[in-house]
Amino acid sequence: MPILNVMATSMNPPTYNKVNKFTSGFQNIIDAYGVASYREVNPAPFSIITFPFLFAVMFGDAGHGLIMALFALYLVINERKLSRMKGGEIFGTFYSGRYIILLMGLFSIYTGLVYNDCFSKSFNIFGSSWHVNETDLENIRPDGIVTLSLPKYLFNDTDNEGMYEDGRLNGSFDIHSPYPWGLDPIWQVASNKLTFTNSYKMKMSVTLGVTQMMFGVILSCFNHVYFKRYINIVGSFIPEVLFLGGIFGYLVFMIFFKWIAVDAGFLQNHAGAPSLLIMLINMFLSFGNVLPENLFYEGQASVQTFLVVIAVLAVPWMLLMKPIYTHVKRSMARKASYVVFNADAGDDESGGSVQDGGEQAVVHSEHGHDEESMGDIFVHQGIHTIEFCLGCISNTASYLRLWALSLAHAELSEVLWSMMFHIGLNMKGGLGVVLVFATFAVWAALTIAILLIMEGLSAFLHALRLHWVEFNNKFYIGEGYKFLPFSFALILEGSED
Repeated sequence: MPILNVMATSMNPPTYNKVNKFTSGFQNIIDAYGVASYREVNPAPFSIITFPFLFAVMFGDAGHGLIMALFALYLVINERKLSRMKGGEIFGTFYSGRYIILLMGLFSIYTGLVYNDCFSKSFNIFGSSWHVNETDLENIRPDGIVTLSLPKYLFNDTDNEGMYEDGRLNGSFDIHSPYPWGLDPIWQVASNKLTFTNSYKMKMSVTLGVTQMMFGVILSCFNHVYFKRYINIVGSFIPEVLFLGGIFGYLVFMIFFKWIAVDAGFLQNHAGAPSLLIMLINMFLSFGNVLPENLFYEGQASVQTFLVVIAVLAVPWMLLMKPIYTHVKRSMARKASYVVFNADAGDDESGGSVQDGGEQAVVHSEHGHDEESMGDIFVHQGIHTIEFCLGCISNTASYLRLWALSLAHAELSEVLWSMMFHIGLNMKGGLGVVLVFATFAVWAALTIAILLIMEGLSAFLHALRLHWVEFNNKFYIGEGYKFLPFSFALILEGSED
């Protein structure tokens, strides 16, 4: 019959996360940042989706994603045979992360289809929604490049408002039948393609960033509830939600509002589409006022004034609530301890015992010795407030790396195509046949070396940073240590201290 002795200790218990061959890679990514404290929310299950997705946003190319997914699929199918191979440290790294690479490849195929980008070319599966009248064909440039723009009118099935004064219809998108999936392939040959895709990806990056940061703040509430730190809900969680949502949540709302509301009818009555960045800056610089060129809707000034006031009030709320509550609670505890001690002392003078009161006084004294001073609490809360408020700005800007790397990947892919493979395809005759194979070999080698390996590593590291810095710091402490079962074999091998 085993004998178990319960040993009293002030150490926190170790952390054990049950993983399998699919989730172990994602858990290792989180553990590299810091092992979760005991019973703390573990970010690994959420990272299984968010990590490859953010990677794919930066790596969005269906062709490159397919190659990556096929490589990872080969490692997965032959994992038993490959596990017995000694292929070196680099191969071991790829093999241990085979499921991560597989998901990154699959998500890259998805985002590549959304971007309508496959080896820098677009699919025209459903037929473009852009059309040109025969009378306007002479307006197309000789090099075949077409500049796309929204029509200056609002289509209407019952009247002829779509016509210009000369009775002609301009080449435009048919706003009644948008391209069913992803970007319209006509953007591939548009001279303003880069302007459009930059605006789209920049707004998408901000939207994804604010959404993930808000999700991290919500996860912190689960930690507070589980550990019964209810003052943190009132003093940290609520003002954090109000500050982040009041400024950057409103920016995300306005991004979607601009996509929906700013149509041809809106542009007909305005000089141009208002700038969201100028609108956000003027929320503070022009407090209470909205310039006509920045007006999206009626009552915008009142809404923005209310949101700015809420965001500003959230700062002292976050800074002072927890320290003041802690100070009041300690003062009440000292008074209660003093009353109990005096009552027990009176019982002793009258012949009673002071053992219980003495123990209680000692306990209070010991706890008071371990308590953090009020000065330290104010300093720590001030650092947290400054870090969160400034972090909301810097972290939101940091998510723009999603746009920047996506742009770099798309442009590099296009350069490789036009500078290499495109030359061979344009060459005619017997020399052209030979040149096609030669340029394809060079293009394929550079695609794998630069776009898949180097760009893939870059996107991986940036996705890692977004999870470690921008996402984890909203709720994850990571000051625990792993559970290591007792093992004589590990002791003899020297693997365990």
